[in-house]
Amino acid sequence: MSTTALPLRAVAARRPSALRLGLSRAAYEIRSYFRLGDTLFFTFLFPVVMLAIFSVAFSGAGLVGVNGQPDPVNGISMAHSYLPGMAAAGLLLSGVQNLAIDIAMEKGDGTLKRLAGTPLPVLSYFLGKFGQVLVTSLLQLALLLAVARILFGVPLPTAPEKWVTFAWVYLLGLGTSAVLGIALSGVPRSGKSASAVIIPIVLVLQFVSGVYVTFAALPDWLQNLASVFPLKWMAQGMRSVFLPDAFAAQEQTGTWDLGTTALVLGVWLVAGLIACRFAFRWIRKDS
Repeated sequence: MSTTALPLRAVAARRPSALRLGLSRAAYEIRSYFRLGDTLFFTFLFPVVMLAIFSVAFSGAGLVGVNGQPDPVNGISMAHSYLPGMAAAGLLLSGVQNLAIDIAMEKGDGTLKRLAGTPLPVLSYFLGKFGQVLVTSLLQLALLLAVARILFGVPLPTAPEKWVTFAWVYLLGLGTSAVLGIALSGVPRSGKSASAVIIPIVLVLQFVSGVYVTFAALPDWLQNLASVFPLKWMAQGMRSVFLPDAFAAQEQTGTWDLGTTALVLGVWLVAGLIACRFAFRWIRKDS
């Protein structure tokens, strides 16, 4: 055995694994996330703030039924009506908006170039990003549900199958949003323009996907267009969890259509992963 083999093996044994480096990177990303006031408001707190605004602004409408008309017997409150959309919007903000802007800025200010010169593996970098998105999104959802339940009296599901649906819609929706955020990070020409490019895309998707406006109230052509994109299906999946089953009549097919929800989100997840392969680089081509 070579005398140099033992020292090399010893060094390799002491080298942190990609998973360990990823967890360390995730902790760093989470600390950085909560230190940025604008990110904290426009990504983390935004769904909670919007739920509060809509719930208070439209509280005078009383309970609304399946057809959107007052229904004091079987209707639900405006806070209850808006909760699923805000939960879905939180997934989009945590994944698409957060990662697309953050990574674009790291490209622009040279952070990725510096990281490329360190022993940090690309896998660990992405584990850090996904870890940050997962933790901050869970905290965001916990806060959103707490505000809805405690401040506005929104009843939360009690059936176990509802929470099983919530779990897979949440995980599939968050994963899809995260990979699309990474892919979209290659669209802005510079870090300074990232917010101006990404935020309008996210905002338009929220308006046409049943987050701020009842989806059934949109024109048919706009409903069909929105059905191409994942946010519509994330919102529909969340409505199947938090709204009474009678409200499924508002959907395009008259059902919650969870099978199509899983299919569309799965297709976007795969498409996002493929797009990431071409959109993300440690070092820009022009650097």
